[in-house]
Formats: sequence, structure tokens, C-alpha cells
Amino acid sequence: MEPKQEKTLIIIKPDAVQRNLIGEIISRIERKGLKIIGMKMMSIGDAILEEHYAHIKDKPFFPGIRDFMKSSPVIVMAVEGINSVSALRLLVGPTKAWEATAGTIRGDFSLSTQSNIVHASDTVENGEIEVSRFFDESELFIYSKIDTDFIYAEHKK
Repeated sequence: MEPKQEKTLIIIKPDAVQRNLIGEIISRIERKGLKIIGMKMMSIGDAILEEHYAHIKDKPFFPGIRDFMKSSPVIVMAVEGINSVSALRLLVGPTKAWEATAGTIRGDFSLSTQSNIVHASDTVENGEIEVSRFFDESELFIYSKIDTDFIYAEHKK
């Protein structure tokens, strides 16, 4: 089965914004060869946070996560590429940042679970859902990049 283009979401969290890591994170995504198809700075409200974190909103630690995610603007990005979900997950490292290896975003910049620098979609399905949660179709860009020929083998494009 041929790999297909996937869309995935990354959120540069308040700790990364406050620590001036936005450019470093974007640079790593671009150097990997992934294509940013949408990007914006925003404040996330309660309704979106409850939807985004629906799987943990009934947990006792959710209010702390909600308050943390509202403590500063975030950067949300829609990213596209072949196997982009798994590629981005490898690039950011595991959720428990103290377990992340050096060279990953979390391994280089975090020791926390909550303040772990970024959120990245964990499945292809969640990538699609999360991109549509944060972006209207009019905010996503379809374009060709000249480096595609040097990132993917001919039979993978």
C-alpha cells in the first residue's frame, strides 16, 4: 500500500511561546520536510479546550491543563506530508517529556507532562479531526513545494 498525504495538528503550547521556542519548533518541522499548510496564533477558549481534551475533561487534573493552555496565546499549525502523523510524533517525542530522548523537541526542552512544549495529533483520524477543529478550510493552503522532489522518492509522491 502506497503511503498517502496526511494532515496533522501541532500546537505550540504556552510554555514554548513564553520561552521563545516558536522559531526553533517551526524550523525543526520544516527541516524534517513536512509542509505547513496553516498556521495562526490564538487564545483557546473553554469550549474548544473541553472538546480537544474530551478524553480527560472529567479527570481531576483537567482544570490545571485548561488553565495552563489559557495562560498565554498558542500557535496552531496544520502540517501535511506522507506519514506526517508518525513523523511528527517521532520529532516531538513522548508525552512524558522526561522520557523523551535528546534530539526530540520534548527531549531537548521539557521535563514535564503538562508543560511539554507541544501537542501533536496521535493518529491519522485525530489529525483530521484536530485540524478541522482549529482551522476553517479557507485557512488551509494547497501549494507545491520545490523541495518535494528531494524529500520523497519518485514512487512515494
